[in-house]
Order: sequence, then structure tokens, then C-alpha cells
Amino acid sequence: MSAPATPSPAPAISRFPVPALPDLPDDLRERILAVQEKAGFVPNVFLALAHRPDELRAFLAYHDALLLKEGGLTKGEREMVIVATSGVNRCLYCVVAHGAILRVYEKKPLLADQLATNHRKADISPRQRAMLDFAMKVCRHADEIEESDYEALRAHGFTDEDAWDIGAITAFFGLSNRMANLMALRPNDEFYLMGRVPRQK
Repeated sequence: MSAPATPSPAPAISRFPVPALPDLPDDLRERILAVQEKAGFVPNVFLALAHRPDELRAFLAYHDALLLKEGGLTKGEREMVIVATSGVNRCLYCVVAHGAILRVYEKKPLLADQLATNHRKADISPRQRAMLDFAMKVCRHADEIEESDYEALRAHGFTDEDAWDIGAITAFFGLSNRMANLMALRPNDEFYLMGRVPRQK
């Protein structure tokens, strides 16, 4: 009689040490537990970046300043910028995690996959395409940004402050993409299915 198969260990979420939740400073543990209560799980990025608590605090502060502020971009449009530029930067974690958030915000199951592959073929408005054209230029060729790029945004109703937001989100997630790849950060399995099928009532 053969021995029962031993379950394979769960894959590591980062190649760097990941602290246990009880070992974190109180402020970070409380923030993570609040996210867990809302989402039903802890996104791996919080635990992986907690390897360096001061850097996680700085990361969260800038994240919140960009994504929770009022402005000319909707929450969904901010996620569009993240998903499209993270696709260019080949960041699996951010494409999967923020793709899930985008699907939830926009209620469009196909959109995240389209944007992560080629925003010019995606089912988006001309305004959103102009936004992502600008984001892509910041992502790939920021040294070539010129006044005509701002004029193209203005033609679709964006202000210079909106342009700052588009560029800052792109730049911040350029950092996030590179850190995620450095860490070999694994997306939570839960993200893959979020927003793909309607919730059962």
C-alpha cells in the first residue's frame, strides 16, 4: 500500500524573508488587517514589502496620495494606467492584482487583459486612449515628453494637473513593477478570478 501523497508546500510569495503578521509594528499590522477585512485576504505585496517596514510606510503613503485623492481621473482610469504600464514593464503581480481591481471598478471582464497586452486595441473611449498614450510615453520615453503631448490631453478635457496624476501614477508603479520583479512577488490566487464573472445574488 503506497503512502499518501505529501501535499507540496505553498510557493513562496517573495524571494526575500516575509515577516509574520504578529511580528509587524502595530500601525502596519492594523493597516493590513483592515485590508484583509475588506478584501477577504491579504494581498501579498503588503507582506513582502513589510520586509522593510519604513519603506512599506513610505510606499503606502505615496500610493494613497496618488490613488485616493480627488481629481480628474476616475478610480477605474487610474487602474487603467497601472495595468497598461505594468504590462509594458512585464510585472506579473501588478497586472494580475490591479487587473482584478480594474475589472471590479469598471465591471468589464475583458478590459484588463486587453490593456495589459495592447491599449490601442482595447475597448476604451478616445479620451482614455489619449490618457494611456500619455502614460505609455512617460513609461517608455519620458525624456521625449513635450508640449504637444499635453495639448493632446487637453483636447480630451484633461488638465495639466491630470497630466501630473497620469505621469505620477505611471512613475510610482514603475517603481512598484521593478520591486515586484526584484522580489519575484507572487500574485494571490484570489486576484485571478476577481471581476471575471458576475457575483451570484
